[in-house]
Amino acid sequence: MRTIPSPLAPARASAWLHGFLGVVIFSASLPATRVAVLELDPLFLTFARAAIAGGLGLALLLVLRERRPDRRDLGPLAVVALGVVVGFPLLTALALRYVTSAHAIVFIGLLPLSTAIFGVLRGGERPRPVFWLFAGLGSALVAGYAIGQGERGGALVGDLLMIAAILVCGLGYAEGARLSRTLGGWQVISWALVLSLPLMLPLALATAPASFAGVGWPALGALAYVSLFSMLVGFVFWYRGLAEGGIAAVGQLQLLQPFLGLALAGALLGEPVGWGLVAVAAGVVACVAGAKRFA
Repeated sequence: MRTIPSPLAPARASAWLHGFLGVVIFSASLPATRVAVLELDPLFLTFARAAIAGGLGLALLLVLRERRPDRRDLGPLAVVALGVVVGFPLLTALALRYVTSAHAIVFIGLLPLSTAIFGVLRGGERPRPVFWLFAGLGSALVAGYAIGQGERGGALVGDLLMIAAILVCGLGYAEGARLSRTLGGWQVISWALVLSLPLMLPLALATAPASFAGVGWPALGALAYVSLFSMLVGFVFWYRGLAEGGIAAVGQLQLLQPFLGLALAGALLGEPVGWGLVAVAAGVVACVAGAKRFA
């Protein structure tokens, strides 16, 4: 049995560093996905990034001669795969066909809350009533912002897709965090990727464009980023941080993700990031922080 530091132990400096690096890597995922879907089909992007990362994860497991997970771990690994390998990338890629990455990043502020809710459902925790007050306020902020934008049709579709993405990702994070205590941090995402590889690789080949000659380097670079960093390297740091320092402590770093993502969307893509958007993101983060405090 692999020995993992107790999640109740104080977070070490290395845990905070690993967690922060994971959050920084994840923060660039939506801007990179936005660049990629401008020239690549969202379905191909989803399948290709999982297939590429799955091949790398398999090589990593073989080189390091990691033992196979126990039979009882296969169900939770499948949930992780459906949540963070397939569900979140697919739903966000589809959403970014309708909304900007800056708009979508506001919803990322709800991801720690989504993870906490599934932690309650899966872990049997019982947060205090104030937790649900902050949860409701945060959800109302996001809903009010989306409705108040005045965008119709496609924007509403994009918002609904982002909400679904946050839900499945929260479930995948909660399951992955539970597994990381016994299976190991980077091993969780590697095995989840390998588990999905027999499905993702054929689908990637089936949905691949007839030729990549017309695809620009920005889109190809974005595909490489979300495949290597968003799907594998980021989780190596993220789950290691959770395993070393505990989910409740190191998980707080995820509250920085909306701000980092908004900064990257503005700097790299030139997307407008107005004060209204920043204010909503700050409000969502404040609500999530309050909810986590009373969890």
